[in-house]
Amino acid sequence: MSLSTLADGQPGNGDRGQVGIGTLIVFIALVLVAAIAAGVLINTAGFLQSQSEETGQQSTAQVTDRVQAVAITGDNISNERIRTVNVTVSKAPGANDIDLLNATIQWVGPQGTFNLLNEQVSDGDRTFQVVAFKDADGSFEGDGQQLSSSDDRAIIIIEPPQFADRGIEAGEAIEIRVTTQTGSTSIIRISAPQSLAGTSSVAL
Repeated sequence: MSLSTLADGQPGNGDRGQVGIGTLIVFIALVLVAAIAAGVLINTAGFLQSQSEETGQQSTAQVTDRVQAVAITGDNISNERIRTVNVTVSKAPGANDIDLLNATIQWVGPQGTFNLLNEQVSDGDRTFQVVAFKDADGSFEGDGQQLSSSDDRAIIIIEPPQFADRGIEAGEAIEIRVTTQTGSTSIIRISAPQSLAGTSSVAL
């Protein structure tokens, strides 16, 4: 570095080289920080997208994965009281496979509200039974109780005397809420005829 340069207070070639290296280091550091930030944003966006898709699927299942009643009868009538309720069900349009083994039922009637479990998963006295009525694809074979086809039909058998001692009397209205494994609930309303005299089976 010349004396004139020192006298003028201006940087020499060596000083300019040091400034250039410092700027390059800062630039590289900024690029690295930006790359790391971009990676974090991409990962976060992917996680949020996956989570939103899963939430959307669960929400859809809670709405669509339900059963619908095809026919309802009251049987085993004695002393003008219905002792057995048979609800024939199929899966609702757009529903995925429905496992009735893990479904729950809430019975709401004049004698109170009662929660029922499938008899195959409970040894209590408040249970319901499921039998296959139409099983074209064999989804009810063995211990299975799945409605996997729109053509499948199953009969849910409920015996009110287990929890409602007197069964169902003439003119009584009952609400049955069937909740599937995804949390979707179907509300089935039944009403006994005003007279049960001389009958052994009635449509509800």
